[in-house]
Amino acid sequence: MLVRYWQPWREIESLRRQMDNVFDELTQTTNSEASWTPAVELKDTGEALLLRAQLPGMEAKDLDIQVTKEAVSLSGEHRHEEKTEKDGFFRTEFRYGKFQRVIPLPVAVQNDRVEANYKDGVLSLTLPKVEEVRNKAVKINLTGAEQPAATLEASGRN
Repeated sequence: MLVRYWQPWREIESLRRQMDNVFDELTQTTNSEASWTPAVELKDTGEALLLRAQLPGMEAKDLDIQVTKEAVSLSGEHRHEEKTEKDGFFRTEFRYGKFQRVIPLPVAVQNDRVEANYKDGVLSLTLPKVEEVRNKAVKINLTGAEQPAATLEASGRN
């Protein structure tokens, strides 16, 4: 009779290696074929909009930025150099390739007065708002009110 000892840890380790191989194959095809998009944040400062985009590892010469009154278009390419085991690389999870992203703006901006800054992989765009959409006090006429509209405006209750 043949006695065989069950070794669960060896079988679990074998299963883990097989699952790692499956996920490695999936990520290799996905990363090489899929494009990536940079993360952005948009902030209203009152007089302008501040758009920041994370573009790690990219050079300014590889970026194309276009601003219209209604949107900002970011495009570029994170260049990939061949990495092999003889160069010392066993694994890379960095994303490479071309990207394009259009960010719609909530208000119109003066696209001829945009200021840009690119430092440490973060692109910052200051987008001044057009005069019509900046915060302004608006006179409101109340018909049938006990106080005249001029008095309401002077008292600061507009």
